[in-house]
Amino acid sequence: MSDPVKLAVVYYSSTGTNTEIAKVLTEVAEKAGAEVRLRRVAELAPQAAIDSNPAWAANHSATAGIEVATPDDIEWADAVIFGSPTRFGNIASQLKQFIDTLGGLWAQGKLADKVYSGFVSSASRHGGQESTLLALYNSFHHFGGIVVAPGYTDPAKFSDGNPYGTSHIDAQGNNPVNDETREAARVQAERVVRVARTLKAGAGA
Repeated sequence: MSDPVKLAVVYYSSTGTNTEIAKVLTEVAEKAGAEVRLRRVAELAPQAAIDSNPAWAANHSATAGIEVATPDDIEWADAVIFGSPTRFGNIASQLKQFIDTLGGLWAQGKLADKVYSGFVSSASRHGGQESTLLALYNSFHHFGGIVVAPGYTDPAKFSDGNPYGTSHIDAQGNNPVNDETREAARVQAERVVRVARTLKAGAGA
């Protein structure tokens, strides 16, 4: 039996939207035969800020059992899917801080030649989903990574309309993750695993 694709799903979520998307990506990738590490990045906000928002506090408590990401998870992986809510058209500081800890691996060339992709959530339709993903992908180019966006490679992508990655509009918590977002996550996870498997097989040939 061939060595399975090793996928790390690494995300930040305050109120739980990205937690749910990360879990969908994980489930789909595992069904596609990948070995998956689901990891959250460390929270940087003070407890008082977390406690001031009931949804934030609930997600913080509910995800306490999910392991916190370390650079080892990225070194281990053949493919990585990063996720973040949008913050002024860019990724959240929590995810950025984690990416900044990868400098040692980058200097050793250990971030190169892996498959990378991303997912995002925002409060409004034009709230920065695309700019956040494109900003995230800038880091992948610096890694020497292979960016695998879903594109319009599946009819389902014409429904959610974002070729850059899975995105969800949560309307300040009023729109839970729906079937459209889950289907977009399916397309993305299956494509990432498929491309990573092809590259891995080629490297071993």
